[in-house]
Amino acid sequence: MGGYTNKEQGTHDQQSLGDIKQRPDDRTAPLLPGPPDGGRKAWAQVLVSHLCVFNSFGYINSFGIFQQYYVGTLSLPPPMISWIGSIQILLVYLVGAFSGRALDAGYYRLILLAGVTLQIVGVFMTSLSSQYWQLLLAQGICQGLGDGLIFCPAVANTATYFTRSRTMAISCVACGGATGGMAFPAIARALLDRIGFPWTLRVMGFVMLFNAVVIMSLARTRLQTRSGGPLVEWKAFTELPYLLYTISMFFAFWGIWIAYCYVHSFSRDIIAVTDRASFNLILIINSVGVPGRLVPAFIADKYFGPMNVFIPVMFAAGILLFCWAAVSNLPGITVFTIFYGFFGAGVQSLLQAALASLNTDLKKTGVRIGMGFSIVGIASLTGSPIDGGLVEKGGGSYIHAQIFAGGIVMVGCLVLVAARIAKTGFRLYERV
Repeated sequence: MGGYTNKEQGTHDQQSLGDIKQRPDDRTAPLLPGPPDGGRKAWAQVLVSHLCVFNSFGYINSFGIFQQYYVGTLSLPPPMISWIGSIQILLVYLVGAFSGRALDAGYYRLILLAGVTLQIVGVFMTSLSSQYWQLLLAQGICQGLGDGLIFCPAVANTATYFTRSRTMAISCVACGGATGGMAFPAIARALLDRIGFPWTLRVMGFVMLFNAVVIMSLARTRLQTRSGGPLVEWKAFTELPYLLYTISMFFAFWGIWIAYCYVHSFSRDIIAVTDRASFNLILIINSVGVPGRLVPAFIADKYFGPMNVFIPVMFAAGILLFCWAAVSNLPGITVFTIFYGFFGAGVQSLLQAALASLNTDLKKTGVRIGMGFSIVGIASLTGSPIDGGLVEKGGGSYIHAQIFAGGIVMVGCLVLVAARIAKTGFRLYERV
């Protein structure tokens, strides 16, 4: 349905993702062959990037554990605690503008080393923290900076190795958010009551350390250094599809994180489920994120392209947030968690794949993806605190936060449709 023929697909790949053409500022650089689109080295970079996302978004997607624990132990309101996770998410995306450019400039391994070091220092310092400002510095800022240094370059570097399988490769990378989101809550559930919060965090830190060793052992770049060029390519925002796409992502990520941050507390405060059941919900929302990232990626690569798949996936996520308001028992919250975990993960994964698909010059992959991530980071900074404020203002009711999140994601979906039209016109069956 509407896919390219093999001949058309090959032509499209050659035009947009094939040999890097010489430009006036790099006429002396030799032409590079097109991306290998597979092979041992290419898939090794997928593993590297997967572990980078495991250490960053896998930990962030487990924030529901920390949200509940910090509210209980520090006796602080949920919006205040939410700033820890929101600052971490902001820095993941915002620092991407700088770390993505560092990739283009040839500092990939150096930026990875700095990033994993800050991550590990952050988690171990969090284990020593007992006051709010300490947690904000260690988990919010230190780990957030480390996450931001590795996340964008890892995604962008993987994109340079693939053409036809790019969406699937990037989605395999994004699955690190799901596998990490299962591993860290599982560690917390198994160890928190036995060895306490500080040592549970240290175990998580040793897991990150092991991943860091693998990352630094295998990480390699493919493209030559691009020494010139601005940190921010403002010209990209004169391209209407790119501009509308970044606006749509701002709205979408204003609301997409609410379930990851609050499903744990919602299940305990509203439905009165046990601690074990609420931990299981965090495991579920992250575990279904694996097919949630891979299935849309397979459909996008095989048939329709990432933007065409992104639209219905985001629409479904927005509808589910509205449906959350009707949940009143454990079976209902379990069903919601399964479906939202699938489509919420699809939104996170296709963000990266669609951003990569809008870029036709691989030598600017890092900076363009980083710019898009920075805009998403600003939305992510304020989204969860707004949701927490709405919960507090509602006297503990989640209805206002659920309606806000659902509505703002649907606005993002509408703007994404506009971005797709700006890219292809009203040609319904064109792959993009």
